[in-house]
Amino acid sequence: MIARGCPMASDRKEVLLPPESNVARLWSARRRVILLTGLAAGLILFFLWLPNGARAAMFTALRANRTMVTMLVVFSLITVSLLWSAGRSLDTRIFLLFNLRGSHPKWLDRAMWLATQAGNMITAVILAVIFFIIKYRRLTVEIILGTLTLWLLVEVIKALTDRARPFMDHEKARVIGWRERGRSFPSGHTAQTFFLAMLISHWFHPGIWGTAALYAAAGLVGFTRMYVGAHYPRDVLGGAVLGSVWGILVRLVDPYWFGRF
Repeated sequence: MIARGCPMASDRKEVLLPPESNVARLWSARRRVILLTGLAAGLILFFLWLPNGARAAMFTALRANRTMVTMLVVFSLITVSLLWSAGRSLDTRIFLLFNLRGSHPKWLDRAMWLATQAGNMITAVILAVIFFIIKYRRLTVEIILGTLTLWLLVEVIKALTDRARPFMDHEKARVIGWRERGRSFPSGHTAQTFFLAMLISHWFHPGIWGTAALYAAAGLVGFTRMYVGAHYPRDVLGGAVLGSVWGILVRLVDPYWFGRF
């Protein structure tokens, strides 16, 4: 017997959702391929835009600079290690150690969140404006073009590796601030801060202690990326190596591209 007021199954109206457009379906199915193609095209166009001498200098440096070649090999090994289950397990343990273990007072969470902002694009823009105002136009160009091309490279690698953020794999992971969008490897914030540390140390030659302070600040940003729940340790390490290599390359091509501005 059916109670009064309860509609029969036949009386219920189905809610029809509007059909998904062809464009939306295409974007949903091919999003990663479309993004990867666009980012790679942007990076290739930038290299084609460089003068011939700049491209030649980059390839010559790759052959002659052992430090840079070593760093590229290290970065490649870190990338390949993402496939190893043992590496993933170690990554997870270190991440959870920095992210969960110990005391986490609110003042420390706020301090770490503020420190991690040193790796975003706005910080690079502010630095570029400051150096432009104090008449370091060449350094301004290096920061702007270097940061933009590094961002493109990082996004291409992220699309290729397709590594999930830690908080997507671990429900207990603490997230300070907002949940970062995009993929995880490598850490763009860390790459940018090591890139800037490399550039500034080459420009101003601050001595061993000044250089150590610059890289310590960059390393702190890398640590905060784990603390706030945005990256695994290998994401941070990969970003540090990639940013350092990009800083060397930008300094090498600077004499060739500066004449265009």
